[in-house]
Amino acid sequence: MSYDDFINVALDAAVLAGEKIMEVYNASEYIDFESKNDNSPLTIADKKSHDTIVSMLKKTRTHIISEESESIDYKIRKKWKEYWLIDPLDGTKEFIKKNGEFTVNIALIKNNSPFIGIVYCPVKKILYWNDSNKNVFKKIIGKEKKQLNKRKKIDQVKKNLRVIVSRSHLNEDTTQYIKKLNDPQLISCGSSLKFLYIADNKADIYPRFGPTMEWDTAAAHSILKALDIMVTNLEDKRELSYNKKNLLNPYFLIKP
Repeated sequence: MSYDDFINVALDAAVLAGEKIMEVYNASEYIDFESKNDNSPLTIADKKSHDTIVSMLKKTRTHIISEESESIDYKIRKKWKEYWLIDPLDGTKEFIKKNGEFTVNIALIKNNSPFIGIVYCPVKKILYWNDSNKNVFKKIIGKEKKQLNKRKKIDQVKKNLRVIVSRSHLNEDTTQYIKKLNDPQLISCGSSLKFLYIADNKADIYPRFGPTMEWDTAAAHSILKALDIMVTNLEDKRELSYNKKNLLNPYFLIKP
């Protein structure tokens, strides 16, 4: 299969998984959930999305890591040159709150770097993705896709920069960083949509001084990378990398 075939399979998987998620979302006013070992919530929608995506991606005959699958020993996966990395429902807290700010994230990792990313917001029925030639697209289901353009570099000392922050994970470190900026405008949002606010020129900076996992960031990171927007690891000032022994991300900063 070509990378175009991979993308088409992943796009179909994201949309179908979104339909499964919305069936749960619209079924009742209250969404039942259980707590995982790290105290993060898990719903039946996470499981249905996971099952849908994994079953569809299997036809690509490529390794798969999902937030909701069994962990794979580093001794095995460190040898992988290419694999799918998915978060079947990113923003479960927002899903439970019913504010619509959750996504389906599907990434193809190549040589420990995001290569192809698909992000789908089921409530708004909006798809974002990049292809193997670094073209980035946005599509509302039922309408024509449009290509996103690269952004100009942002001067961090500029006044009124639009700073996107987590709706559910805003902490003291982030607050202290924001205080150093020149009269910024704060925008709160959940899930990987924060990355896409940068891609879509709806925000200028995203500081993340809190825990995320590789599957939280990979798909949207790929989209930003295709736009030449760096996701900077604040520990070493390099691009965020993947398939680490510990799948926990370091703190990072995003700005064009």
